[in-house]
Amino acid sequence: MKILENVSLKELTTFKVGGRARYFCEAKNLTEVATATDFAKKNKLPVFILGGGSNILVSSKGFSGLVIKIDILGIEFKELGRNRVEVKVGAGENWDYLVSLVTEKGLSGLENLSLIPGTVGAAPVQNIGAYGVEVASAISSVEIFDRKTAETKILNKKACRFNYRQSIFQTPVGKNFIIIRVGFLLKKLNKKILFKTDYPDVQEWLKQEKISAPTIADIRRGIVEIRTKKLPNFAEVGTAGSFFKNPIISNTQFKKFKVMFPDLPGVAVGKNKVKIFLAWVLDKMCGLKGFSIGKVGLHKNQPLAIVNYGGATAEEIKLFAEKIAAVVKEKTGLAIEREVEYVG
Repeated sequence: MKILENVSLKELTTFKVGGRARYFCEAKNLTEVATATDFAKKNKLPVFILGGGSNILVSSKGFSGLVIKIDILGIEFKELGRNRVEVKVGAGENWDYLVSLVTEKGLSGLENLSLIPGTVGAAPVQNIGAYGVEVASAISSVEIFDRKTAETKILNKKACRFNYRQSIFQTPVGKNFIIIRVGFLLKKLNKKILFKTDYPDVQEWLKQEKISAPTIADIRRGIVEIRTKKLPNFAEVGTAGSFFKNPIISNTQFKKFKVMFPDLPGVAVGKNKVKIFLAWVLDKMCGLKGFSIGKVGLHKNQPLAIVNYGGATAEEIKLFAEKIAAVVKEKTGLAIEREVEYVG
């Protein structure tokens, strides 16, 4: 493993912006992770863990410490009986490749998370989710390297403290954890499995395709087609996909919004809480769909996605996001949170 100096991070992120890392390395196994963190400790350097670069915005100043890109590969399957299979996956594996592989093998649990960009190691950090499914529902364990103690540990699901777009890995303690491998508990297909199809976009797709009893292949194909149609093409523009989290509000507040906007969709989450779709809020309540300033804008088909149309700086994107949040606050009273992590 080589530790390089003054490495550009621009092309390692999907936003296609950002400065340079003072030090940079690619870690392909646990030993290399330990070596890299030891180098950072000896040189008193901050550490940033990089996966697919799809959920970060790197400042033009770059990162003054060591960036460790996790490239740990490997996928193992273990039969557990009762139609269950545990799949242990290296943190550097491409997320959608994993989803494609397990669905082809007839293993259910991840199909609604098709086409989400990034790596497997990033999935537990923000508890990625889409179309009514969160990755926490399928995770059995997460193997980590603790930078503080230089020890490896295996965290069970409870220890990961999963919540909506949250986990222990976002806390001060969890910031010391480098994810090495993730375990998933998936189910073999049988007649008792009911796919999650109650999201409006999924229902509409199934209706259009005239599918009344979808297979796991149908679900994956539908999710891929829906996301491809709605989201910007990562190969053509800079974007991190969904920039903001969907707000979770009280049932009382939701009822007040429904008086003014009867078509506002919402999904009950927990006791007396409702998740509303920020894309709908941005479009229908704030009139921001397609809004842009200079080279930065909200995507025309999915206003939840901020797009760099080419040549924008990280600072311009950050300011644009703050402008959007301010408009939403002014027009609705909602304080929205970003999903994307700002680095620098």
